[in-house]
Amino acid sequence: MPCDERSPGDRGTVTGAVATLRALERGELEPLGLLPRSSNFTFLARVDADGEQTLAVYKPVTGETPLWDFLPGTLASREVAAFVLADALGWPRVPPTVLRDGPHGPGSVQLFVAFDPNEHYFTMQEQRADEFRRVALFDAVANNADRKAGHCLLDERLQVFVVDHGVCFHEQPKLRTVIWDFVGEPIPAGLADDLEALGPRLESGQLRDRLLELLTAAEVEATRARLGALLREGRFPEPGPGRPYPWPVV
Repeated sequence: MPCDERSPGDRGTVTGAVATLRALERGELEPLGLLPRSSNFTFLARVDADGEQTLAVYKPVTGETPLWDFLPGTLASREVAAFVLADALGWPRVPPTVLRDGPHGPGSVQLFVAFDPNEHYFTMQEQRADEFRRVALFDAVANNADRKAGHCLLDERLQVFVVDHGVCFHEQPKLRTVIWDFVGEPIPAGLADDLEALGPRLESGQLRDRLLELLTAAEVEATRARLGALLREGRFPEPGPGRPYPWPVV
């Protein structure tokens, strides 16, 4: 996974993740069944690439529930944009995610993470506070409108992954999260350095160009503006405006 295999100074997808992305993009995609308790059509799928099989989560655009505040048919591309942003930043761990065609039409395809269903943010928050500081900062930049506790997964290697980013990157402030533990804390120096390094890449270059393929120009500019405001403040943001918590919280 990207955050495990790169050195602190690296930015961008590492070799192992590149191979995974290619498999997700080009492999034969076979839906195995719908995943329970999803607000949108979400399939567990098998991806077969040159005889190598892996599991993935396939979210077709046709299965997206319309939302009043997000453009219809855009949730899949937002899932991919969240992976692109996290990969460029170096944290948090978002599973490799691509946008591609599939048996039910175009959609996002994300590497499936085998996880412990008994673990979530509320069970891990004390022992893994530093990891969740990264998640909180990422969500502030991405404007995550739905960070539930159950979107934080503990995998078989005891690594924390975060998933379900279909309602990120809105132009208007919509941060709704269960992770408000760090409000007002100074941003740690190392994380601030990573955020500072991200700024120029959101102004021009490959990262900006890639995000413009997935989001509107106004949404990319709003992301850059949120990053700048966060760095100027130098602290974890306060809740608001609007409702600060998702529902349900898990």
